[in-house]
Amino acid sequence: MKINLIKIFFILSIINSIYGQELFIGDSYRIYPSDVTQTEPVVSVSPINSLILFASAVTINTNSGFKSEGVYISTNGGLNWFGSDTCNGENIFNHGGDPGVVIDKNGVFILTHIGSIFYGMYSHYSLNSGANWSTAYSIITQQTEDKSSTTTDVIPTSPYYGRTYISFVRFVSPFPVMVSYTTNSGISWTTPQAINNPPPSRCSGGYVIVGMNGRVLLCWAGVNNVIPYTEDFIGFAYSDDGGVNWNLNQNIFDVNGINGTLPSKSNIRVNGLPRMDIDLSGGIRNGWIYIVTTEKNLPPAGSDPDIILRYSSNDGLSWSSGIRVNQDPLNNGKIQYFPAIKVDNTGAINIIFYDDRNTSSDSAEVYLARSTNGGSTWSEYCISGHRFKPKPITGGPSSYQGDFISLEFTNNKLIPLWMDDYSGIYQIWTVPIDIGTFLVKENHLNSPEDIVIKKCYPNPFNNSIKISYSVNQSRYYFIEVFDIAGKKIDVITEGFITPGNYNVYWNAQDFPSGIYFLRISSSEYSVATKIVLLK
Repeated sequence: MKINLIKIFFILSIINSIYGQELFIGDSYRIYPSDVTQTEPVVSVSPINSLILFASAVTINTNSGFKSEGVYISTNGGLNWFGSDTCNGENIFNHGGDPGVVIDKNGVFILTHIGSIFYGMYSHYSLNSGANWSTAYSIITQQTEDKSSTTTDVIPTSPYYGRTYISFVRFVSPFPVMVSYTTNSGISWTTPQAINNPPPSRCSGGYVIVGMNGRVLLCWAGVNNVIPYTEDFIGFAYSDDGGVNWNLNQNIFDVNGINGTLPSKSNIRVNGLPRMDIDLSGGIRNGWIYIVTTEKNLPPAGSDPDIILRYSSNDGLSWSSGIRVNQDPLNNGKIQYFPAIKVDNTGAINIIFYDDRNTSSDSAEVYLARSTNGGSTWSEYCISGHRFKPKPITGGPSSYQGDFISLEFTNNKLIPLWMDDYSGIYQIWTVPIDIGTFLVKENHLNSPEDIVIKKCYPNPFNNSIKISYSVNQSRYYFIEVFDIAGKKIDVITEGFITPGNYNVYWNAQDFPSGIYFLRISSSEYSVATKIVLLK
């Protein structure tokens, strides 16, 4: 076997740079560079073609004062984007922002927003991927809170497959959580239903998702009745008949949110509202529901804002105690806020948020925290690649820089979206993150005793490599190979294995030279190691 030593050194140096102490992610970039202010990003993935993404944001022309919602499209999984800073659906002057976006089972783009001139919640649909939009459908004409959410049922086996839901708080006393849905791709919507009327206190931030078998899940914050209306507890409800009837728990756990302003960050307004996701990976935590908030002065949160996660393993009947997601020292004066959560197809929990642990108190970066074991342990990565100084947006409400950021997952990639003014104006930024880059780093999170990869020889190798490993539990195991992008390219073997020492060979004669990852996994644990094929 002929091996070029310079080539080996070059490849191994690449490995170290990518999989050393810092995780290589790539450079962040604006999805639609313009001279219009963009904030509060939301994003949806097409259930028909996972490469198609539809994103939106509140857009404000600070010169004219014109407000709308951006329409941003990607047809290659979030790498490139095109679109407009203005939704052209009539009445074009009544677009007030707070967008919600979905692509439904028919490939119809649906955009919801609040009014700018007239109170209410409005909806448009597009049959040509966002180029043109229907006139507005008025879902409700009463004033609504500017923190709504939308979702669509993309589970083909669901009895309500294709139904799209919106949740919001009616900003009229007693401030209940409202739900409406459409069964015809946004042509019309049901009369909004107050699902918790009357609530024990005013509500804020309804957040809706679809879970297993078409069950609709909804959470919100109950807030104190005095300014700044701090989040006091979380409510939860679910519907098994497509949003018609609801099972309700007005208070599933107590919180102490951060609603108010951050003096160190130019007094921008912030909130601790809940965001939610569910594990639909089919793994050992399939069906677990996760809710993330921002809290302080209530353990496990410290005296400064921290990201707190809770989960339910029994369909929301009971909830875990709080888990502090950010791993910087407790009570260190550093601030984390605006979390967004996504559980990927491996069952890993991914949460992004603003963080100033490595900056001055007037600045922030964007962090990703990731857990592969239900929140027991976390790995954290700075993903923004730059810092910025949060400040109120000209033309927006008092102290406003936007109320949330977003995270989606498609084609083995996390798609984070956030707003910052690094370019000199608030714009939406992203950096797609291939979860394959986490494979090696996550070895230490799982039990090293259950599966041990003892040796891969030779490494680098030419065509064939011998893998020596041991297991100490009788389980069904997979031995698989992934490429550097995280795509599974071969299954060496799978089956039930009893405790013992084993050898297996991988014949790679049909694969090109490069960096690969060998993973041995069971339903409970997995370990991985890097291998280099040189021909």
